[in-house]
Amino acid sequence: MAIRIFETDPDAKPKGTFSDDTVGRFHSGRSVNGIPEALAEWKVTTGDPDVAAAITQLMGGQPNETDSTSENFIEVLTDAKRVKVVLTGPDAISSDMKLWNGNVLIHHCDGVEFLSPDQDRGKACGCPSLMEDRKAAYKAKRGPGPSISILFRLAEDYDLGIFRFQTGSWKLAEVLHEIGNALDKVGGEALAELSIELVEYTTKKGRDVSYFKPVVKVLKSWNDAVAEPPKSL
Repeated sequence: MAIRIFETDPDAKPKGTFSDDTVGRFHSGRSVNGIPEALAEWKVTTGDPDVAAAITQLMGGQPNETDSTSENFIEVLTDAKRVKVVLTGPDAISSDMKLWNGNVLIHHCDGVEFLSPDQDRGKACGCPSLMEDRKAAYKAKRGPGPSISILFRLAEDYDLGIFRFQTGSWKLAEVLHEIGNALDKVGGEALAELSIELVEYTTKKGRDVSYFKPVVKVLKSWNDAVAEPPKSL
């Protein structure tokens, strides 16, 4: 995991605790008539009817063939807010910072140095030092945001294949170091929980705020989980 957004703003670090060989993708949102919509339950897309059927059996919902030109044209809106997954280790999660103009990548860094293009790789990227300033620049479309990719298998159907979850969640980016530390401690394949969590609070000015965020919780060694009764999964 290469993201380095806390090097320049350590006080912001939370305290305490397809063609790519995947068989499908998990989504925490969708687009309805071009408008992004956050989801309370996982959406899974795949190009394999057998995979779609397996997801339906495990997580609920019904397969629906869409008119998408993507290889993952079958969509399942599941009933599941959380799912047990197997991560190979820290390398199962990759992250960087990206700013797009349409389908053109115009800024690509790790929060401190450019990652591309080749002639700029290793040079200071010029992103703001403070986390809040980074978020403000991203919101104004003047700076990059997190690009996080998680590869995993389903704990309840390990041999079904590898899935990917891609997200730009700032909340997940802020705790990637904790997830990486937990995976390092396991030292191999780890059983984890991937969930969509509802966050609700009222600001000091009395404004009610609610949003959904993806959460990754490392539970234990996968070998230990397999050795225990099935209900432990």
